[in-house]
Amino acid sequence: MSSFDDRKRAEEARFAHNAELRFKAEARRNRYLASWASAEMGVTDADAIANYIAEIIAADMKQSGHADVVHKVKADFDAKGVAIDEVAIEARIAEFDAQAREEILSEAS
Repeated sequence: MSSFDDRKRAEEARFAHNAELRFKAEARRNRYLASWASAEMGVTDADAIANYIAEIIAADMKQSGHADVVHKVKADFDAKGVAIDEVAIEARIAEFDAQAREEILSEAS
């Protein structure tokens, strides 16, 4: 086997590993976001929070990026009369994203 083939396989494995870590971090970020949003809306029932987490994760799958998640959370806030704007939601996403990535990377080491 050539060293080129070995490098190619190593690069493919690294790419797959990084993609898996990104997916896990995004899923964790969405759980944190959904839990925070649930608390802001006054939702305390564990089953309702779990369902909301699933809704946020499903919303994130609609488009690339997290704009779809921002729009969903903002619409849910508006429906519940919660006065939190999209800028604040984006800030929370950034905060939770950093936290989730740090946790996932520390768990992977």
